[in-house]
Amino acid sequence: MDKIQLLNKMISLNQEDGNAWYLLGLEHVHDNNISEALKAFSEALKFCDDSIKKEIISSLANLSVTSDVNKSTATFQDDSSSIDYVSETPKNERELDEIELKEAESSKLIPLRVIEGQRNSRIQVEIDKKKAITFQDVGGLDELKENIRMKIIKPFSTPGLFEKFKKKSGGGILLFGPPGCGKTFIAKATAGECKAKFIPVHITDILDPYLGVSSQNVKDIFAKARANKPSILFFDEIDTIGFNRAKLSGEHMRPVIDQLLTEIDGIESNTDKLLLMGATNMPWDVDPALRRPGRFDKLIFVMPPDVKARKEIFILKMKGRPTEKIDYMELAKRTELYSGADIENVVELAAENVINSIMKTGVEREIAMKDLLMAIESTKPSTIDWLKTIETYIKYGNNNSLFRDVDQYLKKYKAYLGGY
Repeated sequence: MDKIQLLNKMISLNQEDGNAWYLLGLEHVHDNNISEALKAFSEALKFCDDSIKKEIISSLANLSVTSDVNKSTATFQDDSSSIDYVSETPKNERELDEIELKEAESSKLIPLRVIEGQRNSRIQVEIDKKKAITFQDVGGLDELKENIRMKIIKPFSTPGLFEKFKKKSGGGILLFGPPGCGKTFIAKATAGECKAKFIPVHITDILDPYLGVSSQNVKDIFAKARANKPSILFFDEIDTIGFNRAKLSGEHMRPVIDQLLTEIDGIESNTDKLLLMGATNMPWDVDPALRRPGRFDKLIFVMPPDVKARKEIFILKMKGRPTEKIDYMELAKRTELYSGADIENVVELAAENVINSIMKTGVEREIAMKDLLMAIESTKPSTIDWLKTIETYIKYGNNNSLFRDVDQYLKKYKAYLGGY
């Protein structure tokens, strides 16, 4: 079994193995299978952790170079073989060969016709047409929702007051925070509150292995958003698209970032109908040019769910499962700093333990409070690593003012952080 077959088998066992997807992409690059490499790297970005994200972005950027070099090499080889043939052939024989070659080519000519391509149809970015969700669907997080109302919803829905004072009512908003805390869900709820179309954009909608196509994709995406106003254009994991150019290992993502900046500046006079939102787990890796005034200049910290939100998440995740009487508020109090994904993991672990118990004893039972408490005891919040990382950036970095909300949050929960 070769490496590609082995990696495909690993992925079939766990579709969310980011490392396996990344290694599969590297193998496809080695075999010069660019399209499969692009697919593998794109899947790797969905499931990877922060430790290999930069390597994946770099590999994606280098795909365009590989494709372009292959084309150039092929052209050079064709030209050089022609030169060798000409240099080794006597003049009179060469003229005869050229005549015969032209006659042969003319006999093989096939008439061509132009087919209209409809360039814009290539972009398959979908407008989310599901039932609109609003802040009523978001449990807890009252402080965050009020912050979004003041910075986003009210300026977007009532621009008249802002125009009176010559205050821009649009712009770009960057949601940042630990993974699994519902940044995308918050963005969808914001669109629902604004009564605007929600247009999500992923890195796979933009990146292409051929030079120039990725930049054109960015242009087409903005054209689609303008045609569907009022709308919210949401860039998920924007650090993968607008990665800090000072940290790039090559120059090949720069045209994409430059095109993104150009498009953002181009809608400056029409931001009352088109709002930009981005989400990232690593705000420190977003290019500073994207965070300057007039672009993604409003940073909103999406913190781990508060106790009210955690209670609602537990209720939601336990819905439809056989359970005894559960004290959801007690569970919420015992899961400080847990993300929504962490709570889902607790519920899944408790359910798994109950199933194992039934299989061993043959006695069927429901999920009890003790099962959930045991699952909590065996886990810890995944947000801790993120919070400690950004604490370091705040302490030693130069962007302290950008993360004031996070700094206050860290001080408030310092006792909990010290316990892990």
